[in-house]
Amino acid sequence: MGYLVLVRHGQARTFEQDSDQLSPLGEEQARTLGQYWQRHGTRFDEIHAGALVRQRCTAELAGAEIAEWPAVQTNPALNEYDSVGITQRLIPALAERDERFRALLADFEAHKHAPDRNRYFQKMFEVVVGVWLNGELEVEGVESWARFSARVRNALKDILAAEGSGRRVAVFTSGGVIGLAVQTALNAPDRTALELNWRVQNCSLTEFTFSRSRLSLDSFNTIPHLDDPRLRTYR
Repeated sequence: MGYLVLVRHGQARTFEQDSDQLSPLGEEQARTLGQYWQRHGTRFDEIHAGALVRQRCTAELAGAEIAEWPAVQTNPALNEYDSVGITQRLIPALAERDERFRALLADFEAHKHAPDRNRYFQKMFEVVVGVWLNGELEVEGVESWARFSARVRNALKDILAAEGSGRRVAVFTSGGVIGLAVQTALNAPDRTALELNWRVQNCSLTEFTFSRSRLSLDSFNTIPHLDDPRLRTYR
């Protein structure tokens, strides 16, 4: 059996104009993970990462702390769902037709710079992402749930099907991809993928064993390397 660990990227600059960058705290989370693996003698045969800056940077910073680190294989199919498209196109489209959602959006806009803005953003974003998952509203230029889930499953299938027994593989990706992988392993409903996504912590580990035909969940969203509470974040 092979070993697969999916690592969520470190904290990004969520509410800044260029959000696809690690924050200083996110960089520290990534280095702390690498130091943890180095202390425990953890080694990998393959390293994969999505093409997003926050994903690749997490892999690079973690790897810089480890004596033996394979070259990172970048694969855009491991990117997060199209959160930018959802935010810039789907949210305005839904607000036009749904009065209750429009009120949630207005509430977030009113608290955009408040310390607790995450709470207002999450209420609004969960609604629009639920609409996106159900296919109730599709907007040109925004990747659908069906296309997202197909590309991620195909990417994971390719990794699992590669030659070599007992391979140890690390994949640096995002919460939506991790939720989808767990949902796939458990054969759970699609909605489960998003429900899990909301709980995935930055730089957390989700572990599987695998063969070419089977993916089995061993652990979800663990952070043994982030023993300092200051390093524990969701967004």
